[in-house]
Amino acid sequence: MRDKQLCDEGESSEGDESTEFCWWRTCATPEEMSSLKVTCISDVGSLTPRLKVMREMERLTMVASEGLDDLRHRLVSYRAGDLWVPMGGVKKEDMEIPSTITILLVGFAAGGKSSLVNLMYSVLGRAGIIPFAQTSGSSVNSESTTMFLEEHNVLRSVRSGFCVFDSRGFGYNDREDESLMELSQWTSEGVKHNQPCCRLSDESRNVNIGSTSTSTSRKFSKRQVNCAMVVANMADLYDQLKTGDSKPLEATREVFCQPDLKRGNQNPILVLTHGDKLSAEERIDGRVKICQFLGISETSGVYDIVCLTECGVLAEECDPVTAYALTEAVYRALLISDMSHLPKKNFKDRTVSVFSWLLCMIGTFFALLARLFSGPNQKYRKFK
Repeated sequence: MRDKQLCDEGESSEGDESTEFCWWRTCATPEEMSSLKVTCISDVGSLTPRLKVMREMERLTMVASEGLDDLRHRLVSYRAGDLWVPMGGVKKEDMEIPSTITILLVGFAAGGKSSLVNLMYSVLGRAGIIPFAQTSGSSVNSESTTMFLEEHNVLRSVRSGFCVFDSRGFGYNDREDESLMELSQWTSEGVKHNQPCCRLSDESRNVNIGSTSTSTSRKFSKRQVNCAMVVANMADLYDQLKTGDSKPLEATREVFCQPDLKRGNQNPILVLTHGDKLSAEERIDGRVKICQFLGISETSGVYDIVCLTECGVLAEECDPVTAYALTEAVYRALLISDMSHLPKKNFKDRTVSVFSWLLCMIGTFFALLARLFSGPNQKYRKFK
């Protein structure tokens, strides 16, 4: 009798855990649950956006238990360019592949970027499988997580591995051109550990990040951004959307649709955090509305990741679905990076580039001359 009671208690607790991890099932109707079990690929196109989100969560659930270790192993053995697919007869040796792949986290303040990095330490670092660690050297002050770029890397050697950069969040009230200009600077000029993130609003608040941080960042290597993850607070965006304020979502779209963040035909990866603050129904509805507003698919390249539970514990310690979703997001970022490498420039390409530059300079020179000499001619005609 006692054994039966213990067995019933064990089954009950297991069911509670399954309900906690599979939160989307609590709001699914019997018809929707039967649709989720359909394995025919041809039926996917007929699904509603709501069912697509549920089906994506079911996919993560099915592969989380067995696929997590396999995906971790791929990250352990990963080298820059391993996921590149030969195209057009171009060899891998002829591709411009950097030694270290760089993933940049961008988004607005309180979006969950730092929490996502902490979850990466839990999923990748604490497991003891992947040496996920911060770049050596401490930041200048206690506000480094919001004022400076931080590099967290998985380096196999000095010339092999990948790293994740945590950046300072933008403000919804910041000037749009200022945010986009800083994003363009990061993607075009590269990023460094301890590099200051300067804003015009810092002057009004008398925030001085000083020249010390600039000299400190020079000690670290500059990384070229290969892929971006846009991190957004889904609970905050959904609450603002319900009140009729679409400004935060429009600002997020401006960052997400920034051309400098795109690689080839691939959009940046979208990571939605703090979704556990919403009910299951709101969580699904919020993801659908945000994706529709951004003009992207509800399932491709979009991840709903809970970083912290209500008790303040990292979600990975109790939720394998979250752990797999985060690992897959990192793997997808590496895949996008390797698929967007360009061929090396040979002598012919450099010659054409120099020749085009000379033609532009000559054209600019003659345009300047035409403008200079057209001024006196117009004055003479007016006088005449």
